[in-house]
Amino acid sequence: MELAIRFTPMSVYKVIDIIGTSPTSWEQAAAEAVQRARESVDDIRVARVIEQDMSVDSSGKITFRIKLEISFKMRPAKPRD
Repeated sequence: MELAIRFTPMSVYKVIDIIGTSPTSWEQAAAEAVQRARESVDDIRVARVIEQDMSVDSSGKITFRIKLEISFKMRPAKPRD
């Protein structure tokens, strides 16, 4: 009796933390952070809110800050020569 073995392709994801800021809202800070990350990272799959806070300067100006954990699918390794 032969045992058939199936190969199931697996995905590997990398997770990094990013921080976005906005003078308007946490939502805008998150959107800006993900958009900026997309400029250097392909195939972002998930963004998870880790932390939210605000900073207030001496004039009372508020800046919304959000820390996100993003995961993206890693490309397959190129075969070595």
